Amino acid sequence: MGIYINPGNEMFRVDRKDTYIDKSGMISIINSTIDTKRKLTCISRARRFGKSIAAHMTCAYYDCSTNSSELFDDLEISRDASYREHMNKYNVIYLDVTGFISDIRSDGEDVGILPRKIKKALLAEVSSILSDESDSDLNEKLIRFAETTGKKIIFIIDEWDAVIREARDDDIVQDEYLNLLRGWFKNGNFTSRAVAAAYMTGILPIKKDGSQSAISDFMEYTMLNPTPFEKYVGFTEPEVQEICNRFNISYDEMRHWYDGYSFAEGISVYNPNSVMQAAYNKSFESYWQMTSASDSLLEWLNRDYVGMSRRVAELMSGSRIPVNIKRFKNDMSSFRSADDVLTLLIHLGYLSYEAGSGTVCIPNEELRNEFADAIHEVALPETIKRVEASIKLINDTVNMNEEAVARQLEQIHMEECAPLLYNNEQSLRSVVKLAFFAYRDYYAKFEELPGGLGYADIVYLPKCDSSMPALIIELKWDESAETAISQIRNRRYPEVIQGLNIDILLVGISYDKDDPAKKHHCIIEKLHGAKLTSNQPINTFFPSNANP
Repeated sequence: MGIYINPGNEMFRVDRKDTYIDKSGMISIINSTIDTKRKLTCISRARRFGKSIAAHMTCAYYDCSTNSSELFDDLEISRDASYREHMNKYNVIYLDVTGFISDIRSDGEDVGILPRKIKKALLAEVSSILSDESDSDLNEKLIRFAETTGKKIIFIIDEWDAVIREARDDDIVQDEYLNLLRGWFKNGNFTSRAVAAAYMTGILPIKKDGSQSAISDFMEYTMLNPTPFEKYVGFTEPEVQEICNRFNISYDEMRHWYDGYSFAEGISVYNPNSVMQAAYNKSFESYWQMTSASDSLLEWLNRDYVGMSRRVAELMSGSRIPVNIKRFKNDMSSFRSADDVLTLLIHLGYLSYEAGSGTVCIPNEELRNEFADAIHEVALPETIKRVEASIKLINDTVNMNEEAVARQLEQIHMEECAPLLYNNEQSLRSVVKLAFFAYRDYYAKFEELPGGLGYADIVYLPKCDSSMPALIIELKWDESAETAISQIRNRRYPEVIQGLNIDILLVGISYDKDDPAKKHHCIIEKLHGAKLTSNQPINTFFPSNANP
């Protein structure tokens, strides 16, 4: 066994000793592509989605220098017809690109030497195997290696795009690296004679050269179009339920915190790292910060493109927003619009994409926390303005400043809604959510919360470390604000939270669709019997110097 050529199965053996979720079924998909025109596979997923474990698994399965039966005989792949046909039958070249970069950095060298370092390492190893110290080209030696052993090569390249991300502004380094890959996978003579298959993982899809992929023969499966690998990279709902049962923790909480990436055929996947951290620690919180700082959310939210601030506000309000994914160049430097930034955030895992509607949203509580933390440090004046306006609106609501609340909602409604979409309750709901988008520091938001004899439109419940009153909001676009308040009382919406021993404000918001001025109205009442008193200094909840 070597370091890069036929490294054996020890990496996967270690993986199996931990809490292991069986993803071996994906091997049958790769088996079906071997020695076909579809034999080059690239899977891109967000960080910590189990890509490296899958790479270890495929390495252990195909590597001809070892016998991996004991590692696979009890797994899903063992029941597939192709199991014995391909297991441990190929030479494997396994490259962990981030490992190469770490070595380069620790030696104080520039990442630009990476293509040469990879070639030098492989050349030394294959020369040793062939007992050949000649100056032959690397590809020539690899062809001879495959023909001498009678076994073609399966390339397994983990984090292939690390160079594209690390050298994002260096086209020369990127081109040299891409040329190395083209030499293996676009060279018809080499690929047909020496390569049985390739399996690459990364965060980004393959960089585009113009409108085409820079290595165009690869079949790509991304966060935008993962089929048929969607259930193999990331944890599915049944797998998460199994983990929750094993560790005796709440599945509902796990789903609230880490679900949200939905693909075709109703398949929903979770970030495996976050799920396992929550299970081991028995604590539901954001584990996203433990990933690479190089993909900082703040950096991307600070991009000053037209409409960027508005879209961030809409996302934080809980809305789905449309995005054009077609122009993204699959790198981290060629940005031309807010759509390109949002598409990158899909690939980085910060946003969840729904292909049917072409929209994105913040997928779960963990990522909502990441957005909330980042927005406090964002530097764009338009975003800061929106945050400050939202905080003022919440402050005015808590202080029962009805005119100020109505005035702010009226302004946002006029600015944000097209005339044809203006007159409906859903439009008004979207306006309220957008206006209150800074709620996350103090509240959890619930829509259509069941209570009493119906469903409250929007309820903001104070977080456990907040002294804010709860807000029950009812919306009316063709009736009065008084009617909205009456509905809250008559249908007894507050009953669902009165037992929580918190103060409650009832908020009725309306406007008359027949009024040419579209003047909005707001009534705010204290729930009878609530602890909140009229002379309580509510504005202390929001200090005047609060940092948005």
